Amino acid sequence: MRRRPVGPTITSMEQAVDGAHAQLPSLTVAALARRLGVAPATLRTWDRRYGVGPSGHSAGAHRRYTPTDVQRLEQMRRLTLEGVAPGEAARVALAGSASLGLAPPEDSTPTTVDPPASTDAAVRGLTRAALALDARSIDKVLVDAFGRHGVLWTWDALLLPVLAAIGERWADTGNGIDVEHLMAETVLGSLRSVMVAAPDPHNARPVILASAPEELHTLPLHALAAALAERGIDSRVLGARVPGPALAAAVRRGGASGVFIWAHRREIADLAQVEAVPAMRPPVRIVVGGPGWQDQVPPGTVHVSTLSEAVTVLQRAAGR
Repeated sequence: MRRRPVGPTITSMEQAVDGAHAQLPSLTVAALARRLGVAPATLRTWDRRYGVGPSGHSAGAHRRYTPTDVQRLEQMRRLTLEGVAPGEAARVALAGSASLGLAPPEDSTPTTVDPPASTDAAVRGLTRAALALDARSIDKVLVDAFGRHGVLWTWDALLLPVLAAIGERWADTGNGIDVEHLMAETVLGSLRSVMVAAPDPHNARPVILASAPEELHTLPLHALAAALAERGIDSRVLGARVPGPALAAAVRRGGASGVFIWAHRREIADLAQVEAVPAMRPPVRIVVGGPGWQDQVPPGTVHVSTLSEAVTVLQRAAGR
């Protein structure tokens, strides 16, 4: 009698990855509205007034947003969050330009996106390496992706599908915590390599990146730090479980231009921690990110839902 495998199999993990990754190619108006944090009526208005709408279509079905449509609308959303008029934001998004001071500097890492088939193959390869606890192969895949496409693309296209599938598998079966831990440690090492190779920072006032007082997951902070470093933005990662007084002291000592606070669950997002950030001149831009802040954005703060949005807002806060 054959023994059943104790941990996640390659096949089951690949199916989980495919399930997460399959959500990317096309989206309904409701799904995209949730992703962007806007009302479906807003998307319909942008389509009607500015021509930034869905282009995908299948017989007998509603039009759907293709990956290109999603990319344009994500850029439009980022620009409107920064105060750009919707009409001008639509013009920039449709032109495929990241002007208005939001584009990476010319010497930053390129962000060319692979064709879908190539991306899927890279995701599967990264999944297999993680399941085999093959840290060397994981590191090679990430170093290549960071070098060719930069942190933002690698995080969204490769790491999020794999990390999500590993986490879901562990939650469903109770197995695979070794895979999750090794993956996180290897990714962290690769991100630090990006920071070492990054250009010298241009901002005199650093950006402070911290977790909520009871938050233990810090990988998004390191991804954000590496993406900022690619763009010449100096940041200081305070790590997990940062109390309000410690955050306030770091802001004063470093003369921070911006503060980012990460919380992945609602019950650990702490409004008192945000209120502890001292008022300074010039003022400090306070940004909160993660699902924990979804329904409780503190007054005077900016809520971001993606790594790209966080980079855009903090880049502006740092004067880039």
